[in-house]
Formats: sequence, structure tokens, C-alpha cells
Amino acid sequence: MRKMLTLFVAVALVSGFAFAAIAQDKGPAEIKMPVNMGDVTFSHGKHQEMVGDCAICHHTGLDDPSCKSCHGSKPDAPKAKKVFHKLCKDCHKKEAGPTKCKECHIK
Repeated sequence: MRKMLTLFVAVALVSGFAFAAIAQDKGPAEIKMPVNMGDVTFSHGKHQEMVGDCAICHHTGLDDPSCKSCHGSKPDAPKAKKVFHKLCKDCHKKEAGPTKCKECHIK
């Protein structure tokens, strides 16, 4: 019984340290996305604070956080432009964020 308790505590400690390390790496504060319509500067840090749940955007996990690693490269995934416009604009309409092209796309 004592060995099981020791093993449980060891696993809990290792897991706790691993999750703390993952939580510390929040990625860049801003992400610049060059696109034809005009570059979009995405305030990653601000959105993390407002949304709080990484899985809303990072729905496949954080192993490869780049959207274009799937959207635009995998044939079964919707194109990045379609995903951004749907996800971003839907949320911006609810939360009174920018929804017009030139409010996000800067030439």
C-alpha cells in the first residue's frame, strides 16, 4: 500500500511540473499573418486573456500550433481563410470586435 502511495505521489508531482511548464509557454504575444488583402496582426496574448480556452482555436492540441500546418496543407481540412473568417468574425460579432475587412487587414 505504501509503495502505491509513493508511486501515486511521484506521478502527481511529475504531471504537475509538466503541466506547469506547458502553461508557461503561451506562445507569442502577437502573430503577423501576411495575406493578399493586407497583413493581419493577431493579438494572441489579448485573445488568450479574453477567451481563456486554447482549445477553441487550437482544437488539435498545441503540438503544432500553426493553423496553416493543417489548414492549407491537409486536403481534408478547410482552408485557413475560411476558418479565420468564420471563427473570428462570428466571435467578433458577439463580442463587438472588428468585423469589416480593413479593420483587420492593413495594407
